[in-house]
Amino acid sequence: MAIGGNGTSGENNPDTITLGVLSAVELDERATQRAISRELGIALGLTNAYLKRCIKKGFIKVRQAPANRYAYYLTPQGFAEKGRLTADYLSMSFNFFRSSREQCAALFEICEQKNWNRVALAGVGDLAEIATLCLSERSRVEIVGVINTFVEGEASPRFAGLPVVNRLTDLEKINAVIVTDIQNAQRVFEGLVDAIPPDRVLTAPMLKVSRKPPVLTHD
Repeated sequence: MAIGGNGTSGENNPDTITLGVLSAVELDERATQRAISRELGIALGLTNAYLKRCIKKGFIKVRQAPANRYAYYLTPQGFAEKGRLTADYLSMSFNFFRSSREQCAALFEICEQKNWNRVALAGVGDLAEIATLCLSERSRVEIVGVINTFVEGEASPRFAGLPVVNRLTDLEKINAVIVTDIQNAQRVFEGLVDAIPPDRVLTAPMLKVSRKPPVLTHD
C-alpha cells in the first residue's frame, strides 16, 4: 500500500498514513519500522512518529522480540479504527473517481467542440488514468501521449497504453493539453502556458488552478 509519489489527492493525509501503518502491522507484526517505511513510501522518521501516535492512542501495542527487536500488533481498538479508516478511504476514492470522470469528460467535450482532436495529458497518475478511461469511443478526440511532470524520477516509457515523454515538444501536432498532475497542478499549468496559448491548457475544477498571474505589489 504505497502512499507516496504522484497519486490521488488524499494519499498523503494523516488518516491515510495511519491506515497504512495499521494495515502493515496487521499483515506482519514483526515488520520493522524500516520495512513499514518502504511499504508505505514515506520517510523513516514519519513512520516512527505515526507508530508512536498509534501506540499512544491504543491502536497498537509493542512487545520485546528476540535479537533486540520489537513486535507490533493491533489491539481490538486498532482493528476497529482500521475498519473505520478503510471505509472512509474507499468512500473518498469513489468520490474522487466520480468527480474526476465527470470533469475529465467535460474537458474532452470542450476539445471536441473546438476541434482540438489531438490532446496530451500533463502528469502521470490516477487522474491521467481516469482521463483515458472516460474518453468516449465515439469521441473525435485522441490522447496522443502523456508528459512526465514528476521531476523526482524517470517515468516508464508507456502509461495506460500511451507513450510517456519528458517534453511537450516530443509530441507532434498537439492541439491542447489537459493537466493531470494532481500534486503540482499550478506549477505544471504555469510551465505549459509559457509554451502554448493559455486557452489550450485545460484544467479540471478539482485541481483549483489559478489561471490569473499573481499580482505584484510594491511596498
